[in-house]
Amino acid sequence: MQLGWVQGGKMWLGVLLTLLLCSSLEGQENSFTINSIRMAFLPRQEVQNGDNLTLQCIVDISTTSHAKPQYQLLFYKDDTLFHNVSSTESTESYFIAQARVYNAGIYKCTVLLNNKERTTSEYKVLVKRVSTPIVTLDKKEAIEGGVVRVHCSVPEEKAPVHFTIEKFELDIKDFKQKREKTSPNQNFVTLEFTVEEQDRVIFFQCQASIISGTHVENSTIVRSDLVTVRESFSNPKFHISPEGVITEGDELQIRCTIQVTHKVQVFPEIIIQKDKVIVAHSQHDNQANYSVMAMTEHNGNYTCKVETRRIAKVSSIVVNITELFSKPKLESSATSLDQDERLNLWCSIPGAPPVNFTIQKEGVIVSQAQNFTKKASKWDSGAYTCIAGIGKVVKKSNTVQITVCEMLSKPQIFYDSGSEVIKGQAIKVSCQSENGTSPISYRLLKANNILETRIVASNEPAVFKDNPTNDTEYQCFVKNCHSHTEMESKHLKVKVIAPVENVTLSILQNKMVESGNDIVLRCSVNNASGPITYKFYREKEVRPFHQNVSSETKAFWFKTQASKEHEGQYYCTASNRANSAKNVPQSNILTVRVFLAPWKKGLIAVVVIGVIIAILVLGARCYFLKKAKAKQMPVEMSRPAVPLLTSNNEKMSNFNTEANSPYGYDEDIGNHAMKPMNENKEPMTLEYTEVEVTSCEPHEGLRTKGTETVYSEIRKADPDLMGNRHSRTEGSLAGT
Repeated sequence: MQLGWVQGGKMWLGVLLTLLLCSSLEGQENSFTINSIRMAFLPRQEVQNGDNLTLQCIVDISTTSHAKPQYQLLFYKDDTLFHNVSSTESTESYFIAQARVYNAGIYKCTVLLNNKERTTSEYKVLVKRVSTPIVTLDKKEAIEGGVVRVHCSVPEEKAPVHFTIEKFELDIKDFKQKREKTSPNQNFVTLEFTVEEQDRVIFFQCQASIISGTHVENSTIVRSDLVTVRESFSNPKFHISPEGVITEGDELQIRCTIQVTHKVQVFPEIIIQKDKVIVAHSQHDNQANYSVMAMTEHNGNYTCKVETRRIAKVSSIVVNITELFSKPKLESSATSLDQDERLNLWCSIPGAPPVNFTIQKEGVIVSQAQNFTKKASKWDSGAYTCIAGIGKVVKKSNTVQITVCEMLSKPQIFYDSGSEVIKGQAIKVSCQSENGTSPISYRLLKANNILETRIVASNEPAVFKDNPTNDTEYQCFVKNCHSHTEMESKHLKVKVIAPVENVTLSILQNKMVESGNDIVLRCSVNNASGPITYKFYREKEVRPFHQNVSSETKAFWFKTQASKEHEGQYYCTASNRANSAKNVPQSNILTVRVFLAPWKKGLIAVVVIGVIIAILVLGARCYFLKKAKAKQMPVEMSRPAVPLLTSNNEKMSNFNTEANSPYGYDEDIGNHAMKPMNENKEPMTLEYTEVEVTSCEPHEGLRTKGTETVYSEIRKADPDLMGNRHSRTEGSLAGT
């Protein structure tokens, strides 16, 4: 069976494709044009909810073919396709039965013919009003405090729908309660309404609203069935006893009662209030009672309130009490007294009725008379009242606060530091008057200036904090309620130890010290407290070379007859008992220079110059001696050899002869004779040793090496060469 349906479907599909192919071939052969396309609405574009509505799309097409062309029509609502049809007719329709609000919107249609497409303009369709809602209730009879559920729906409409439900009392025009709710996904809503204590016969009205475009369409208002309300309990009722005039001392009874229905399972709570103060209540009965002996303070407005979970009923009554006698008044001659002054109290009532008086101090009877007098002591301070009574009626007067002031004892002043006070450290200065009435005002003076004022509510010491920087004195003054003048303490002297902070090393006169003069180094500190330990150091030395303990703010180191070894860098340290061993202040580094005195420098210069002159003189003398010998040697070499044992006189005479020769000659001979003799390296002979001992000056030993060298060069000279040199020398002299 299923196979047959499949085969039939394939056959019809083939026929449809054949028709479409033929139509396409025919379209290629014929020409088409869309003249116009428009929409029409029957009966009109705006209809009432529930009316029928027909949408028409009218197309005008021209063609060269004798047959009507087949085209496709598309129907849109709010740009959403909702109907599609193929047709050869000029008009196609879409029918909407019983139009609803959701059918309203913007409509248009589009024609498709081969590859041509035309669309109508947009048409706005309106559906007026919303279909009538249906209202149902879950009950037609309710009890005060109960709940009625109201169900309102518009079955023909589509969500979202906004519902408005109002609660009315029968024969009352205005609604008692109104609730609104929007149902986004459903076309109905259920709301609960509480039955209040004033409700008797109630009903509900419902209206549905739907947003259509930019407009809101509303339904007609539909009314529900009536709901009859029965009381769960009656309004409360007061009962006052005794009736008529009520006088102070009478037994006053206030009773509040209600009546409840047989269907109530739990009694409501009954509350009696006087000026918002609850004086009686009941939860398990139909009444509440308040009983008290009547006094004037019981005058006022009384309220009885009956409450359940959702409802409350209230009634009120005013109670008046006649006064038996007025309230007593307690008075005093003074409320603040010095110790040993007279304390006077008296109690009075206008009209002087025959009442019994007692005067009490904080609940303790101090007098059973109308008056009370005594010599005041500190124990009499307190609150006093007067009690007056006739029979059971007792009245209490106002309260009088009496303060008896005990004079303060001489204040003691002390501070907490168990050791010396270091500068900058805080100390606590305490001042105390052990006896006397508090509160006590303390004033602390420091060096006759007020440091701080403090009020203490007991006899405990007043503690003041301060940071003294130098030795100072403290004194305190105390005052309380006593008429006596201020009491003053003794003076408290506080010694403050100032630590060493800044250390400076300096030298008296100048850092440049003349050798032989004194070096005086001074190590000074700020205003530190003594004794101070001073230590002097040389740079890069661990141990001090001088140490001193002094109460002064400076210490000195003296060195007489300074020499070069005392030159260098110095520093010092200083500390007292306020400085920690790990933090000893150190001074600056001072550089000391030691120089020679001018007269010593002059003496040394004179000695040095003398030595230089002596050396120059000796050198010059030796030089001339050498020149003389250099002149003599060529002459001797030209003569026969002289015996070795020649006397010194002959030698000296030859020397003198040579010394008298001109200076230029000697120099020329010396200069020319040295070169060839330096080049000759023949061995030395005994003959030259004889010439060497001719110099008899002891200082010549300083130049022995030079003399031997010169002499050896002369001895090695060639006789021919010497002759040539004599010839040149004589020629030069002749020219001169």
